[in-house]
Amino acid sequence: MVVASVVRHPVTVWVLTRAALLLCVLGVLTYPGPDVTTDVSVIYQGWHEVLRTGTYPLEDVAWQYPPGAALAILAPGLLPGLGYTLAFFVLTLLCDLLVLAGLLRTERHGAARRGTWVWVAGVPLLGPTVYARYDLMVTAVAVGALLAGVRRPRVMGALAGLGALLKVWPLLVLLGTPRGRVTRRSWSAAAVTVAVPALVLATTVPGALAFLTFQRDRGTEIESLGALVFHVWRHFGWQGQVLLNYGSVEFLGPYVPLVSGLALVLSLAALGWLAVWRARAREFAAATPCDAAFAAVLLFTTTSRVISPQYMVWLVGLAAVCLVHRASRMLRPAVLVLAATGVTLLEFPVWFSHVVASDPLGVALLVVRNGLLAAATVDACRRLWRQTTTAAAGPETAVSAGPRSDSPATSR
Repeated sequence: MVVASVVRHPVTVWVLTRAALLLCVLGVLTYPGPDVTTDVSVIYQGWHEVLRTGTYPLEDVAWQYPPGAALAILAPGLLPGLGYTLAFFVLTLLCDLLVLAGLLRTERHGAARRGTWVWVAGVPLLGPTVYARYDLMVTAVAVGALLAGVRRPRVMGALAGLGALLKVWPLLVLLGTPRGRVTRRSWSAAAVTVAVPALVLATTVPGALAFLTFQRDRGTEIESLGALVFHVWRHFGWQGQVLLNYGSVEFLGPYVPLVSGLALVLSLAALGWLAVWRARAREFAAATPCDAAFAAVLLFTTTSRVISPQYMVWLVGLAAVCLVHRASRMLRPAVLVLAATGVTLLEFPVWFSHVVASDPLGVALLVVRNGLLAAATVDACRRLWRQTTTAAAGPETAVSAGPRSDSPATSR
């Protein structure tokens, strides 16, 4: 009974699970599969040394990030008395804590704390990988933008712009802003936040835009939806290879460019659907920016040539913010994302060797994980469309952010 009482409190569970994650990344507890912390101790730290010289890593094709990513890579070196790797983990933990605090504050009047629990439970489902990549930091910025909400559009836009400088996708949090003043202020703040630093860096620091070329030349990563074609085809004589390429394990060989091109076409189709949704949407409630961001990131994650394990923390964070709002219809897609996150832990790092080998276990894990993502994507898009475009006729409504600000007129 004591244990049951303890785990009912999200802060207590957060402390216990994050302590376990820290023990894993610090090597106190051994985790099955490859060592996920080498990205920090080797790759990030190497980039840190290059960035300190005043240039981006021009000779490393694994550098595929916008110029603002240098902030995340350089930040651990600013913490005194800590080695680079430990400082990185500490900063990641602090970002995790900031998200928790923001969700708790927003849900302080709600008994269920659905959003808080999604974050508390979802992050550890990804295992130590979540603390060994800078994606949690980016997610914290995107969550902050959505929690700022329509009541503080300039803050929302500035944070979205900062997130875009770190990893592009946080710009999608602005997709569901109500038309009019909120959209003008948030989108203009984001544009300024992105354009000014990018222009300064592009004209003063060598290699600030090199990520565009490196990202363009990527192939089909073995965990992506399109990769399932080659996982199965390998059992019927496909003559390609699995190699470390552009910073990830990819398929190289016949028809890979075709599948990569089809993935790009699907992503463009997703962009087109989002544009149509934006034009057709008529009812904007407090949950709409969160729901739209969640659906959009699901679309681009599922159709991507690359579905790296750390991408799942983006979806966990956005699902958590959605469920802060009682009017959100994203409960089922959020549950599917949590399930997919748990399966992701099994395919990487636990049984990654089976995925690389394309054996039955590896293929089954990918079918389940990617199937869950596809189902969550379709369901989230369907719910977003129905809630915002087929609502009863009436004036467009912009509701202030917050779980208690949803009026009956906007909660249908």
